[in-house]
Amino acid sequence: MKAQYDLVIVGAGSGGYIAAIRAGQLGLSVACIESNPYAAPDGQARPGGTCLNVGCIPSKALLASSHLYEQVVHHTAEHGITTGGAAIEVDKMIDRKDGVVSKMAKGIEYLFKKNKVDFIKARARFVGMQDGVYSLEVSAENSVQEISAGNVIIATGSKPRQLPGTRIDNAIICDNAGALDFREVPKRLCVVGAGVIGLELGSVWRRLGADVTLLDAMPDFLPGCDTAVSKEMLKLMSGQGLKFDLGVSIDSIALSGGGVQISYRDRAGAAKELACDKVIVAIGRVPNTDGLGIEAIGLELDQRGYVPVDEHCRTILPNLFAIGDVVRGPMLAHKAEEEGIMVAEIVAGQSGQVNYAAIPFIIYTSPEAAWVGKTEQELAREGRAFKSGQFPFSANGRALGHGDAQGFVKVLADAESDLVLGVHIVSSLASEMIGEAAMALEFSASSEDIARICHAHPTLYEAIREASLAVDKRALNI
Repeated sequence: MKAQYDLVIVGAGSGGYIAAIRAGQLGLSVACIESNPYAAPDGQARPGGTCLNVGCIPSKALLASSHLYEQVVHHTAEHGITTGGAAIEVDKMIDRKDGVVSKMAKGIEYLFKKNKVDFIKARARFVGMQDGVYSLEVSAENSVQEISAGNVIIATGSKPRQLPGTRIDNAIICDNAGALDFREVPKRLCVVGAGVIGLELGSVWRRLGADVTLLDAMPDFLPGCDTAVSKEMLKLMSGQGLKFDLGVSIDSIALSGGGVQISYRDRAGAAKELACDKVIVAIGRVPNTDGLGIEAIGLELDQRGYVPVDEHCRTILPNLFAIGDVVRGPMLAHKAEEEGIMVAEIVAGQSGQVNYAAIPFIIYTSPEAAWVGKTEQELAREGRAFKSGQFPFSANGRALGHGDAQGFVKVLADAESDLVLGVHIVSSLASEMIGEAAMALEFSASSEDIARICHAHPTLYEAIREASLAVDKRALNI
């Protein structure tokens, strides 16, 4: 640990560690500070943040395992494959998930060393700023030191939003972290929150045999999605056995006889009771600025607890930046990464930027939902004239061959210029296909541009071309 750095990053999550690596590549002296061990066996702070340790990566590992189990049990007969006696060993599934996380965490520490980044496993807080240099107190288990830097990035991420009056024990009543460590499949599971996290976690345990009910305060399902996507996803998720009660208000969640009793009111105001074995509270996340000591440097948060920043993630204080979940915008790991790269390049004297209009969103259920750009509702509110083209995977040869022809691609384009404004996909591999759409938005492509690109056959992504053709009512396969 040095006394002074060009750049100090508080937080080693998706935005923080990527910013540190990029700054190291650019020749800056860099320290990245992290205090959270998550579930590290040695109890030492571990890089990767929420995404790697208790979010994106472990949940995708469990989704993969549960999807494979469901395929073996329920979907091999149509391929002429007979199976019998398939069983899930939850402990092994969880251990595999933990192994994936540990491997990636070790990989980040290797990248820190490779790029000459000092990874400081400690808690950091601001103690002052003088002559453009920030001082931070760095406290580990047996030591307290002070370091300084001409530039600082706050990358402390987010934490689960709490449900008032409900105590999370991560044994029976869990947040998203606890939901990743069940050691047996609950017979009855309630998920409070039917957003992205709730749907993904609910899907994992539903596939393994749990009876899953999702409660959500919003009257509409996935209100941030294009209407066509939300309608399709509700139909498909319900068809798989997930139960939904929307527009509810929770009165209480209480332990009862080894399980949980949930009292709530439905959208009509009628009182309801739901008994289950476990509850997952997944009602979103809030910025994490606890213990940062921002008052010591005169930094104030906005009304929602975010650090105010401009389009380049600068705060009102000189050479102090904030990125990721702690600032405005979607709480997405890849958004935080892009901001981290941008700020590192700015600190190094380059002109970094992030195109917030081309950030993709993904829900990793089965099928997946992915989108980038504007929804039809947003364009209608803006009063912007647009054209729409849609193509179903039921007319796609590769999807039919896979035995998974659910969903569609929808392309929205400007009525006059034909500029692509938004692309929305429901498909088993929507997460992999949305990259083409993001590139189209990034390079200001028209639907005609996409339609004239040769797409390999047979592939799922041919549907993007067909939907682009459908914008002008000239799709070839429907």
